[in-house]
Amino acid sequence: MDVHTSLPDFRMPNEEQVHLAAESFRLLADPTRIKILWALLQGESSVACLAELVGAAPTAVSQHLAKLRLAGLVRGRREGTFVYYSAADVHVRHLLDEALFHADHADRDLPDHARDDLSAHATAGSQPS
Repeated sequence: MDVHTSLPDFRMPNEEQVHLAAESFRLLADPTRIKILWALLQGESSVACLAELVGAAPTAVSQHLAKLRLAGLVRGRREGTFVYYSAADVHVRHLLDEALFHADHADRDLPDHARDDLSAHATAGSQPS
């Protein structure tokens, strides 16, 4: 007997959702991109400012931003000759928050939460403790 058939609300994601999620995770599998996105979650920023924040060359940051933009994780806003970047939406914040909370739990060997109890997490947008 298939266990999943007994779950009334069980649904597998469609192939397009799975592909897009995997692509997002693939792009997030880079420490510099994680730092860039974290900085953008704090507010809009230029390539030069991001480069200084993450300790990378502006050309490298620009290449990372281009990939993140194509994946829909960041947006660019042109003002004259400058482009200012921001995180695309609240989903990016949730992805990063959960990834960082998970890393914090794994690093400090913290116990898991009850299934729907995330009250132990800091408020959205704050760094894990």
